[in-house]
Amino acid sequence: MNNNILKERQEFDKEEFKVMVKENVKTLYRKTVEEASKQQIFQAVCYAVKEAIIDDWLATQAAYKKAGAKTVYYMSMEFLMGRALGNNLINLTMYNGVKEALDELGFDLNVIEDQEPDAALGNGGLGRLAACFLDSLATLNYPAYGCGIRYRYGMFKQKIENGYQVETPDNWLKDGNPFEIRRDEYAKEVRFGGTVRFERDAETGADKFVQEDFESVLAIPYDMPIVGYNNHVVNTLRIWDAKAITDFQLASFDRGDYHKAVEQENLARTIVEVLYPNDNHYAGKELRLKQQYFFISASLQEIIAKYKRENEDIKKLHEKVIIQMNDTHPTVAVPELMHLLIDQEGLTWEEAWDVTTKTCAYTNHTIMAEALEKWPIDLFSRLLPRIYQIVQEIDRRFLKEVRAKYPGNEEKVKKMSILWDGQVRMANMAIIAGFSVNGVARLHTEILKKEQLRDFYEMMPEKFNNKTNGITQRRFLAHGNALLSEWITDRIGDGWKTDLAQLANLKPLVNDEQARRDFMQIKYQNKIRLAKYIKEHNGIDIDPRSIFDVQVKRLHEYKRQLLNILHVMYLYNQIKEHPEMSFYPRTFIFGAKAAAGYLRAKETIKLINSVADVVNNDRSINGKLKVVFIEDYRVSNAEMIFAAADVSEQISTASKEASGTGNMKFMLNGALTLGTMDGANVEIVEEVGIENTFIFGLSSEEVINYENHGGYDPIDIYFNDWELKRVIDQLMDGTYAHGDHNMYKNLYNSLLNTQCTDRADTYFILKDFRSYADAQKRVEEAYRDSQRWSKMALLNTACCGKFTSDRTIEEYVKDIWKLEKVTVTPETF
Repeated sequence: MNNNILKERQEFDKEEFKVMVKENVKTLYRKTVEEASKQQIFQAVCYAVKEAIIDDWLATQAAYKKAGAKTVYYMSMEFLMGRALGNNLINLTMYNGVKEALDELGFDLNVIEDQEPDAALGNGGLGRLAACFLDSLATLNYPAYGCGIRYRYGMFKQKIENGYQVETPDNWLKDGNPFEIRRDEYAKEVRFGGTVRFERDAETGADKFVQEDFESVLAIPYDMPIVGYNNHVVNTLRIWDAKAITDFQLASFDRGDYHKAVEQENLARTIVEVLYPNDNHYAGKELRLKQQYFFISASLQEIIAKYKRENEDIKKLHEKVIIQMNDTHPTVAVPELMHLLIDQEGLTWEEAWDVTTKTCAYTNHTIMAEALEKWPIDLFSRLLPRIYQIVQEIDRRFLKEVRAKYPGNEEKVKKMSILWDGQVRMANMAIIAGFSVNGVARLHTEILKKEQLRDFYEMMPEKFNNKTNGITQRRFLAHGNALLSEWITDRIGDGWKTDLAQLANLKPLVNDEQARRDFMQIKYQNKIRLAKYIKEHNGIDIDPRSIFDVQVKRLHEYKRQLLNILHVMYLYNQIKEHPEMSFYPRTFIFGAKAAAGYLRAKETIKLINSVADVVNNDRSINGKLKVVFIEDYRVSNAEMIFAAADVSEQISTASKEASGTGNMKFMLNGALTLGTMDGANVEIVEEVGIENTFIFGLSSEEVINYENHGGYDPIDIYFNDWELKRVIDQLMDGTYAHGDHNMYKNLYNSLLNTQCTDRADTYFILKDFRSYADAQKRVEEAYRDSQRWSKMALLNTACCGKFTSDRTIEEYVKDIWKLEKVTVTPETF
């Protein structure tokens, strides 16, 4: 039987596909299609789709090998991939064909897609960006690997119980991952601990460093296909699993080393068990560092082995390999590459440093100083003894340069050294060794240059550049919003799927009343879809004709979900006191996970749910106000939320959000930004015009000025704005806590004093409150004018062209990676 369901990319063989699904159900489960469960049908469909992918995957690798292509290896602790089936079908241009085939077999593709767990190998923007980048690299014909960890449990599943977040394990691999392929032939040993013995080679006189008494694990790679859009390219996400070097054997009992066998088994299991172990304690920190070194060492060993299979001179590694470090987590790649080049490949220090500094590049994702990773030296040196020796030498040589350039300036030495105050500062090492250092939005990059990384920028300005983040329109419009996707294609063709700038061709339709009516009708249909989801999951009835005001993102104090919910409390007070006042119905929708150990963030979730409980059950306000907290926010329900939103809340304290990408996903789907001039919001305003957004609050310069020079006391505002004071007092008076006066004490204190924070109101919530409330009034005023709102909404979609990850990747390629496009034809292999 011919198992290729894509005779030509555009010609999908529906009958062949149906036969394959039936065959797969029979082979995998000894059942007929009629007897199979939805999960079994899902698996059978995936294996049928995988047949089409495998041919292209083989052809892609053959084409890259033939071209001798330079490849980027994108190193990231997180890849928030979401579900694979729908995205693969979109990019294979098989979505409608498979939908029809399944209809004829008696199944709904949407229901089958819902059988797939999200591959939640990340917890927020960092991991989702990495996923978008892989999608764009494949679509743009660039050779690339993603390298990460195959966590057994992804980002936790969030349950809301009595208003509180409860973390439950996300066993995403429970039913297996049909798209992955295990590659035992590329397994690598990774070593931890022990001691380093120095010896001199008798024959060559070269210094040798030998690690002894170490414990080790075997890293086993699993490859997941990354399908490019309609171009036969299939790149690879390689995620590493861990296995004990010696399998657990009964013979261990006889030899008396049962405990050693158990220890090896446990080490392997714990390394890949969970994403982001709580590192508030030493054991958690140790596990986190082990995870980082584990996947970096395994990846680099295989990168070098692959290079040597095709090339002879290891000193030219940088001509074929780029290692992009996604934030500080993979920075141990720098000393590990040095270790492999010196200790395994026999290069001198100078030769190895030359290769490393031409191969490694660093993306900084955060302005928050506390998020720039630092490791206790005692932990780092004990766990990675040889790597620590190399770090010491990198630091020694670099500080020699600093002192030569800035004689007598020990303040510079203190700020720029890798090793200081008992810590290993990973960001400093990434900047020193990387040939490129980039921020992820123009404002963010400027703040890095002027504030956080100023000393480095002054010494090596040529390394610094900006690459504003982007998103893939193929997932967040073509897949997530089918109605709008089809409408756009009917109006301007489907070129936007690979060239988002073509959305600008929608601009003339802004003045076409029928087009605007169609656009808003699609928004309404998407709001009905989300309202059904909320009714099903939350039991709350919401009105799709109300304003859907949405804030969905990781819960962190700087993202200011607290500002949002305090404003909801303020509106509720207004409605209660002035029932006659004109008020356009609002539905405030939240979705957020808080890190397991982040107590104030978890308290904020409880507050949101408590406010929802009071507001949603108060009949006297006639449904004017509803509050919904969507449980277990993730990529798959995010797609539905973005499509339905009217208002996009991007309200971080100015200067704190590096970029944000949710802001772009909302904009693409025709939501209007309510936000501060922070991160990529600045560039969104430039693209669509400030008159088509709702901007409020302090500027980044004002925030930084207050932080550096003082002059802000929230108590002044608290005692001079009685409406706001009343809202804050309600945190303590039991209004939203069934009479409990201590439930929100930490939130109250964080706003007014320093009992639980270094500064009162660290994120300027009181300072920005009135400006935010005024912006919200402007939102209501604009929404009441349906003609005006529809123009603004359509214009947001039409002006979103810049914010595709395709544009971002082309900039990385041009300025940093210098890759060549490789055309893949199915006959290549």
